[in-house]
Amino acid sequence: MAATAYSVALLGGARLPAAPCSALLPRRSVCQLRLQDAQLSLLRVKAASEDTSASGDELIEDLKAKWDSVEDKPTVLLYGGGAIVALWLTSVVVAAINAVPLLPKILELVGLGYTGWFVYRYLLFKESRKELAADIETLKKKIAGTE
Repeated sequence: MAATAYSVALLGGARLPAAPCSALLPRRSVCQLRLQDAQLSLLRVKAASEDTSASGDELIEDLKAKWDSVEDKPTVLLYGGGAIVALWLTSVVVAAINAVPLLPKILELVGLGYTGWFVYRYLLFKESRKELAADIETLKKKIAGTE
């Protein structure tokens, strides 16, 4: 009776279905598991009911506004299509490399070796970290066209 009152108070008035609980069951009995399941489902309902995300209509309106603000639409479509084709081609190449029996393991070793060299060369010592930061800034300037 005390367990039922506790579960009613804990679940905010929701009652669990009556189930036979035996003293012969292990420490985590069926009754405790049902109580935990009821608590989790109650928490899921609360989390789902407090949804603050934008609705689908707002999202579509935002996308329309951004698309209308784009000046060179064919170029954006061309770059987007090119990115999709590059992603597909990359997945095909990776799948082909993965099909070769020993090649993936060899490439893992090469990657681990390069990672170790990079850490030793650029990240281990303070002077080399400064050199890496300077190289990154130079590369940023070249990409941005300010150099």
